[in-house]
Amino acid sequence: MEGSESEAVFEAFNLNPQRFINEVLNSVDDMLDGAFDFFLQQATVNTGGGTEMTEELARGVSSLRHLTQAVLDKRMAMWEKYCLRHCFAVPERFVLPKAKESSGDSLLIQEGLSDPELDTQLESLREKVAAAGKKSAELHAEMTSLEKQSTLSCSYDASVAEALQVFEDNSVHDMFQEIGKTASELHHKMAQVKMKRREAMEQAKVGKIYNSSREQPMLHDTGLSARLEDIEEVLSILRSK
Repeated sequence: MEGSESEAVFEAFNLNPQRFINEVLNSVDDMLDGAFDFFLQQATVNTGGGTEMTEELARGVSSLRHLTQAVLDKRMAMWEKYCLRHCFAVPERFVLPKAKESSGDSLLIQEGLSDPELDTQLESLREKVAAAGKKSAELHAEMTSLEKQSTLSCSYDASVAEALQVFEDNSVHDMFQEIGKTASELHHKMAQVKMKRREAMEQAKVGKIYNSSREQPMLHDTGLSARLEDIEEVLSILRSK
């Protein structure tokens, strides 16, 4: 597009590409001048500030500055052309929108955005998403509860297994066998004691009927001594276990 038409397009959007480029070029020149001025000042301080040395430094810095400025000017000129041809180029057959057309387009856009059917679908989707989120929260809570129950069940199973392991241990098994054996011996001995005691009581009854009064104390003494011997034997069995 020709320059006048391009300028009209940019002015319509309140843009000025050439002013932007000129400001960038001026900023680059200012930075270059400031850099070489600072360099000359620091070189003068480091060399002691003699007149002859200062003049030589000034000539050397000036030569470097001109060389750098020439190279930089070429580069910046290429950059300016590139910006004008590519970055700020207006396409062919570009037409600025008119105010009425733009307002009509905006109305069409607003009408398109306010479609009742689309609003209904969006509302339905929102409700489905909310329901799915609620269901997800419930499932998460249920999974957490199941995990806790599983942990408790595993702990209970471990405790039962440990208890069974203790009971299945050989030492515990032997101990229960020894207890059973001792209980059997004690039961047998108690039965013998009851039998002897019954026999002693029967003998005492018979003695009262048939024996004289002198023989009666002897029978009593025999029954008592027998009972004491049995009790001592039971105690010895218990102590040995």
